[in-house]
Amino acid sequence: MMKAVVFHGKEDLRFQEVPEPECGKGQVKIKPAWCGICGRCVEPLRGNFYEGTIPTICPTTPHPITGEQVPLTFGHEFSGTVEEVGEGVTKFKAGDRVCVQPIIYDDECGSCKEGLINCCDKNGFVGLSGWGGGLSEHVVLPEYCVIPIPDNVPLDVAALVEPLSVGWHAVAISPFKKGDSALVIGGGPIGLSVIQALKAKGCDNIIVTEVSSMRKQYAQDFGAHHILDPTKDDIVARCRELSDNKGVHMAFDAAGVQAALTSAVKAVRARGTIINIALWEKPFQLMPNDMIFRERKWIGVATYVAGDFQEVLEAISSGRMKNVEQMITKRIGLDEVVEGGFKALVKDKDRQVKILVRAGDGEV
Repeated sequence: MMKAVVFHGKEDLRFQEVPEPECGKGQVKIKPAWCGICGRCVEPLRGNFYEGTIPTICPTTPHPITGEQVPLTFGHEFSGTVEEVGEGVTKFKAGDRVCVQPIIYDDECGSCKEGLINCCDKNGFVGLSGWGGGLSEHVVLPEYCVIPIPDNVPLDVAALVEPLSVGWHAVAISPFKKGDSALVIGGGPIGLSVIQALKAKGCDNIIVTEVSSMRKQYAQDFGAHHILDPTKDDIVARCRELSDNKGVHMAFDAAGVQAALTSAVKAVRARGTIINIALWEKPFQLMPNDMIFRERKWIGVATYVAGDFQEVLEAISSGRMKNVEQMITKRIGLDEVVEGGFKALVKDKDRQVKILVRAGDGEV
């Protein structure tokens, strides 16, 4: 048996004993070191399961790939050390330092055949849809989920690669090129990951909208050039002033708030692009004429694809992505997750960027 943090339903998260998984053919057994707490995990605790959407989060009926349903072990942002490899595994050995790309996909649907594993018809996530999770003492996963870490990247920083890859992917599929201006809506973990990616790719005009004074400071520390407060500033007018009176080339929505989206659409120049990263709890309103008469585009972003984790790790290792460890605002033990982790994130989210859980030895 082993210890794990298990989700049982709304407002029901338990630190308990569960069976220790065994390593089989094509699998890798990992001892998690550090695991981040994600806002996506907070939502099911509030009773929001994003029902009817893909990927299936905390399924209450068997997931089509894992066959698992609630109760489920949490944790999809994690790093660790390989303990054992199964038959047929050739890329890893015991002792290797790794992080986990948690997308679960069938490799059979049309999206998967095109390499878009993030758009799989049966999509899910390790730590949200089955196969265990990083908030445990051991986890066994298919080899394709496991990513090697460069020697100069610590394990705690490697636990940040998952959220950083979301921002990296958003910028990668956007039309961004050097010289473009970008508006980032929201200074939470994903907004900050977009800032990091834009900086690493050479953006020299990053504008961020945020209300929280603490998150404004984080955005500035991570490289934003201009910080606007939507409760005080005219976002559309200020974005024009900061972009040759034409509007920004693109806006990244990492907040999912109607008022912010409405402003962002008008802040983007003709033939500019709005990139949506945020998950929405309900339908939003968008005036088509605001898009039509300026030939603006709106695109959705679904997490990341194969290769994004490796590119983020290379950017960290080479120094193009800097000071990412500053995203870590709190460290706790596995037995502190309920009170010191999830509840703290809900009560004090403006002061927290990323709470890391010491899942194993907590070595770096």
